[in-house]
Amino acid sequence: MPHSRRAFLASGAALGTAPLLGCGPRLRDLRLPGLPAALDEMRRLGSAPALQSQTAWGWAQTLEHLAQSVEYSMTGYPTQQSALFQLLAGRPAFQLFAWRGQMRHDLTAPIPGSPALAVGTPLAAASLRLLTACGQFLQWRGPLQPHFAYGALTHAEYEQAHAMHLANHFAAFQVPAE
Repeated sequence: MPHSRRAFLASGAALGTAPLLGCGPRLRDLRLPGLPAALDEMRRLGSAPALQSQTAWGWAQTLEHLAQSVEYSMTGYPTQQSALFQLLAGRPAFQLFAWRGQMRHDLTAPIPGSPALAVGTPLAAASLRLLTACGQFLQWRGPLQPHFAYGALTHAEYEQAHAMHLANHFAAFQVPAE
């Protein structure tokens, strides 16, 4: 089994077990019903004077990663897991996440095949990229590309996947108490 599949399965993300096993950082319980609510949360966090992070990625890197994911749903992911993986692990993971209304995954795992995230990306540029990608997705009426792990998703399923993905990453950021 290639390393990326083994890492995905071992992380517990494929079966949604990471929170059950107590793995990973302590995150806020954040569930967002769709991209508009996710963007509201992004703006709320982005307007805070400071953020505490439970992950190694900074706020701008996180926004860049999320923008990549939304963009790839329209343009195509750089690499795909096998059809067998998507059928036996990816699609069931998505269905479990959708049923729970929340996903958990490694918050510093890059999208397979995607370019490395820049460390010095200006926050305004990263925010604009994610806002633009989400706006384009919400207006998108063309064919959607298969998710690298989940396979083919409808527009509604993709919006749910994106909202859960954004929520999972945003849950790692908190506004410190003053």
